[in-house]
Parts: sequence; C-alpha cells; structure tokens
Amino acid sequence: MKVNNPSPQPLSQGRGVSEERGRGEGLRFFRFTSLLQTTGWLSPAYVGVDKHGFIQYLDSTAPSESIAIEAVQGFALPGFQNAHSHAFQYAMAGLAENHPSGIDDDFWTWREEMYKCALSVNPDQAEAIAAMLYAEMVRHGYTHVAEFHYLHHDKDGKPYSNLVEMGERMVSAAKTAGIRITLIPVFYRKGSFGQEPQSRQRRFISKSVDDYFKLLDASQSVVKSYDSGSLGFSVHSLRAVDLADIIKTFAQGPKKLPFHLHVAEQQKEVEDCLAFSGKRPMQWLLDNLDVNERFHLVHSTHLNDEELSRLTKSKANVVLCPSTEGNLGDGIFRMKEYVKMGGHWSIGTDSHIGLNPFEEFRMIDYRQRLVTNKRNTFEGDAARTMINESVTQGRMAMGRETSDHFEIGQPFDALIVSATTHLLADTSDKNRLASILFTGDSSRNMGTIVNGNWVVKNQHHQNGHDIKVTFAKVMKELKNR
Repeated sequence: MKVNNPSPQPLSQGRGVSEERGRGEGLRFFRFTSLLQTTGWLSPAYVGVDKHGFIQYLDSTAPSESIAIEAVQGFALPGFQNAHSHAFQYAMAGLAENHPSGIDDDFWTWREEMYKCALSVNPDQAEAIAAMLYAEMVRHGYTHVAEFHYLHHDKDGKPYSNLVEMGERMVSAAKTAGIRITLIPVFYRKGSFGQEPQSRQRRFISKSVDDYFKLLDASQSVVKSYDSGSLGFSVHSLRAVDLADIIKTFAQGPKKLPFHLHVAEQQKEVEDCLAFSGKRPMQWLLDNLDVNERFHLVHSTHLNDEELSRLTKSKANVVLCPSTEGNLGDGIFRMKEYVKMGGHWSIGTDSHIGLNPFEEFRMIDYRQRLVTNKRNTFEGDAARTMINESVTQGRMAMGRETSDHFEIGQPFDALIVSATTHLLADTSDKNRLASILFTGDSSRNMGTIVNGNWVVKNQHHQNGHDIKVTFAKVMKELKNR
C-alpha cells in the first residue's frame, strides 16, 4: 500500500488566523440574520473570509473598521454532508416505479435495473450525470459528498488505460458542481456469498486485494488534483468480497482514512450470510474486525439486540439513507433505541430518489414515531440533535474532525435559508430550527456557499446552464427515460 495515512483533521491544518481579522482588513464580509452553532444561534452573525474562503472573523459585532459587508436576510446553517452516493444511479431515478401485476418487486429486482444502468454509461456520460447530481445536491444544501464509487471499468469489464478514469470523472464533476468530494473507491469481487461475479457486475470487479490497492493508490493522485478532494476506502459488502479478503483489506489498508461498508441492508442478505458463515452480517463484522469510529456502516437495517448494543459500544457511525431505504423497501433502522444508547449516525442519498436533507431527517424521525406510536424519537430539541449529529459524523465520514459548525480557520460552507418567509420571520430562536427542519422545503433556500463563495444563489447554480445542457444531451443519448 502506498496511500498516505493522514489523520482526520480540519481542512485548515497549518493555516494561521489572520492578524488583521479583528479589523477585517483583506477579508470579504457577510452579515447574516443568524448563524447556527452546535449550542445555538449567533445573532446577528458577521463572517469574514479570506481569499481562500476560510473563516477569519466570526462574531455578533461588526469589524471595528468601516468595511463593505454583504447583508443577507437569511439564517446560515452548516453545509450538509452526503455520506453515501452512487452518482450513476441518478440517471435511473424514478424509472423503477412501474410494478407489473403478479410480480413481487423488491430490492433484488430493482438491482437488475441498476445493472442495466451501470452497463450503459461511458465516462463522458458518467461525468455529466454526476455533475448534474452534485449541482442539485448543492442546491439543496449539501456541500460535501462521499462518492461510494464502484463503476471502475469499461462496458466489457476491462480496466481503462487510465486505471482511475471513472474516479477521475467523479472528481471532475465535483469541481464543475462546486462541491467537496471524498472519493471512496470500492472493492467489489464476488456475486454473492461464495459465488463468482455475474456478467452484469463486470464493471465493478477487482480480481484481488492487490488489484484493489492499485486502484486505491492511483485514486490518491486524482483527489490531490482538487483542493476540495479527499480519499476514503471501502469494501462493498460482506456478500461482494471474500470474507477473508475483507479482513485483509482492512488490516493492510490505510490506517487513518474513513472506511465505508454496506451491511445488513436486506433480510435476504442476513439469511444468506448466516447460511454461508454461521453468523449474521453485523455479528460477523464485529467479531472479525476492530470496528471503531473509522467505520461508516451504510444502512445497518436488520440488527438484533446484541448487534445494536455492540455496534453502539464500538463508536462506529451508521450512514442512513432514508429516501432510498424507503424506496427499496429495505426496512427501518432501530434509531430510537440506537440514539438512547448513544449511537452515532449521518445521512446519505444513495440512489438519489430524494435529495433534500430536511426530508431525510423527517423520514428518520417519522418512521420511529409510526412504529413506536411516540413522538419523542430524540430527547429535547430534535432538530438541533439531528443536525448536530449528522454534521459532526458526516464530517467524520469524509475524514474531517471539527468542534463546531463554523470555526475560525475552517472553510465557510453554509446553506442559507431565507429569514423573511412567513413561518420564519417572527419565530423565536428556540423554535426556529425546528420550524426550518420540520416545515421546510428547498423553496426557502436562498443559496449555498462553499469556500466562502455563492455556488448557488436564488436557486441558480453558477454553472447551472452548461451542466443542464450537457445532462440533457446525455439523457437523449441513453434513451432510458
């Protein structure tokens, strides 16, 4: 392995705070109605950013010297992290909803449609799809995406001459869309437990652990080409890699990068794993790997009491994708019990049937209310709990650690929600965040700032026209809609 192993850290490591920040010299300033920190609202909020987009001034009072300030009648929320994305699947969003009579449509039948989509796109098309998707993520308030990337090879299953051609396209799409990206090359080897891969999976396959590490090593140079790029690593799932190779991959892989893995998404997966290994997926994982805070376990839907307890104690992070999990009929994660035990979690949009983070939060909460007939999934301020947890753990999923939503020396990434809409204009600090999360939709979003610059403003993306034109061309080429 050649991949460097930087510790999770703030993006600004080594960057000093401007000596002039108190007076605001050399900075660009915003004034927001309020800005959300983990402990509450800063009102008003003055934010000064340097030429790199890093915060060098953050206070409720204006800088001492007279200086130009962009006044924004809006509430600044931290930009959200999308901790699980398969970008190419955006091309089929909404296309698997016609259910012929007499057929039980489930995850496994949906997967066949996904394979068709995966086999249809070339690198140019994959990049255009990702750019459109990522631009829409930014419009909805995501400022960082973890791309769980397994579309590695050409349509015949052969490696490109540039081994990381497709990963490079994902990073290029992120640049175009103005979003941060953590590229997570995925190790995918088997068709299912003890089975060779199917032909329809041929674009995903690495033939050995060493081949996967070559792909991971090559991906490092790709993310270094983008100031807002970083790297994670992964095996797809217990069913998609030999169990012994999962142990080997983690043991020999990078020692600090975040590690992502699908686990226990489907009941059939649990049953197949139990029949093959004698253990349930989460049980096997906890018994065979040193599961800790570096682990980001996607879905974790079907857990028994012992698995839930052990998972919580491991301090691993569960990545929940409520809109996709609902769309696929996966099941409902045991969130209410998990959070009472102190479990950690973040959100992702997976197949991208939904892209609004507020909808993801509401689905997480409301499903628990429906199955428990109780309204208090989270103690106290549910909105603050959900946003604080998802942002903190979402950053961990990207390989970052921070102590607050906005900090001196950190990049200024924010979703700005209008302060003048009818429900929010006269709402108290106490009730504001709940009103935003539980009643809001994207029409309230004034825009999204990444690295101190408006990437989306008044629903218009800075590169939106070109992105949409290219995407429309690709959709006509694919003829799948």
